[in-house]
Amino acid sequence: MTRSTVNDAEIAKFTAMAEEWWDPSGKFKPLHKFNPVRLTYIRDNLLAHFGRDAHGLRPFEGLRVLDVGCGGGLLCEPLTRLGASVTGIDAAERNIAIAEIHAEQAGLDIDYRTTTSEALVAAGESYDVVLNMEVVEHVDDVPLYMKSCADLVAPGGLMFTATLNRTARSWALAVIGAEYILRWLPRGTHDWNKFLTPEEITAQLRRNGLSVTGQTGVVFHPLADEWRMSPDMGVNYMVLAERPKS
Repeated sequence: MTRSTVNDAEIAKFTAMAEEWWDPSGKFKPLHKFNPVRLTYIRDNLLAHFGRDAHGLRPFEGLRVLDVGCGGGLLCEPLTRLGASVTGIDAAERNIAIAEIHAEQAGLDIDYRTTTSEALVAAGESYDVVLNMEVVEHVDDVPLYMKSCADLVAPGGLMFTATLNRTARSWALAVIGAEYILRWLPRGTHDWNKFLTPEEITAQLRRNGLSVTGQTGVVFHPLADEWRMSPDMGVNYMVLAERPKS
């Protein structure tokens, strides 16, 4: 039997919420709040790594970007507007359908596909940038998933990984607080046992030939009602890795 990263229960969970991807007040409201800080991290690192003009209207022209587990396209659309050639993949067919409709309405040309990272590897594809954002905690077979994502990074390319740390604080804040008390997320969105520590993520990246070049925590500031980057990686965090050119 061919190994797969797809967790059918997780796919069903997000399929049930698919209609709300672009509703900033709906079930994906926390992700809409989170989107600006992760876009800033991605944008700033792409500008620096690829030597692009921060003042250009389409600074990422010519870059091939893959968003793994793209959902409704919350990252795909702004990166397309910045000039990147974006492919968004998701194992949930309904998510891709919603993403395609929204992109068409916005007049954006995005290559959306219902497929998996391991299928793209088997097809021999590679990208300048691979986004692995808030997905690894929802997959089966984490080593296979991380290897397939890493294998899709072209020489000299980058991979961004965002996930949740497996700490007492993440249990209190991301599960109990966000799902049961504040009700930011539907109950059962996250399984704390599937969270990964930064050490576990970096070990996976290095094992698959990538060099870790940066990392940051992300924390919520309630008074400002916004997420910000922080040295504190105890709950949410992002890791940047590069595949050497040779």
